[in-house]
Amino acid sequence: MRGIEYSAQEPSRTLSDRLSPFEDVLIQDSTIVRLNAKLAKIWPATRSRKVAAGVKVSVLTSAIAGGPKSVALFAENTNDIKTLKIGPWIKDRILLIDLGFYKYQIFTRIKENGGFFVSRLKSNANPLIIETHRTCRGRGIDVWGKHLQEVLKNLKRQVLDVEVEVTFNRRAYRGKEKKDAERFRLVAVYNEDEDKYHMYITNISPDLLEPEEVARLYGARWEVEILFKELKSKYALDVVPTSNPQVIEAFIWIAILTLIISRKIYKVMRRLNPEAKMVRFTQLRWSNIFSERASLILTGVLRYLGLDTSLRTSFEIGFSEALDPHVNRRRFTEEWRA
Repeated sequence: MRGIEYSAQEPSRTLSDRLSPFEDVLIQDSTIVRLNAKLAKIWPATRSRKVAAGVKVSVLTSAIAGGPKSVALFAENTNDIKTLKIGPWIKDRILLIDLGFYKYQIFTRIKENGGFFVSRLKSNANPLIIETHRTCRGRGIDVWGKHLQEVLKNLKRQVLDVEVEVTFNRRAYRGKEKKDAERFRLVAVYNEDEDKYHMYITNISPDLLEPEEVARLYGARWEVEILFKELKSKYALDVVPTSNPQVIEAFIWIAILTLIISRKIYKVMRRLNPEAKMVRFTQLRWSNIFSERASLILTGVLRYLGLDTSLRTSFEIGFSEALDPHVNRRRFTEEWRA
């Protein structure tokens, strides 16, 4: 936790001019680590026909920090919505979330706490259009006062940018749920390659971001997928060869710590090469170099700190680590060796 806090407090990037009104862009997502079936009672899996176990590693990553801002562990069958707690921390920040977090209550809490969000719109969502932000040229159909699904049948324009109203149930209080309504912005951008509209729901004003910019901003969610790929393919997050719960958590946190150290050195490399084409110096390519040369980097750090890195020390560590921890175990060869 200390490492994550330290990393988050040391910005490695700045947002573009278009995003200057905001403090940060955050991405929330989770990845699953498959575990030994013996742990099904502690970390039950979901949607499995047989007994299975899995831990959900929930990560909130920051564009400014260039890495995780918070990490938490849950059982795989935990609903994504329960891994995200909205509070004052979201003020003046944009949160990019996928359909696993799609809930109008969450969107409303983000808005009430002074934050912003962008989410894909559910395919069956049917909000009421109450205002149009962009006028369509030519003989565009009138969308005001209609529900989205009614409009989509005949929509021909490249971009739809409207204000919509949704209804939802507030959190139950004393056993009673109260119905409520909220206004959000709905953006639909036609994708020619897929021959369909990509639709988003947000509360970012049209004065701050154009519809196409909202769509491109949501594409930044790829950052968290790269982070998970880095953790699993380079830092062994998906290799947990034990059924001991404490050791499993240790493996997971070791992977997270490795990521933090890698990203820290990545920031240093960027600062040392200000004139280089840093857009080509990606974190994923750097993770290859870091994982291959980690032992050399560690040796350099230890020498810098004045710690012994001699061959004798390496042998002493090797001998200590090679000892079988099971002191009283009988060994077949012990009676044949002097």
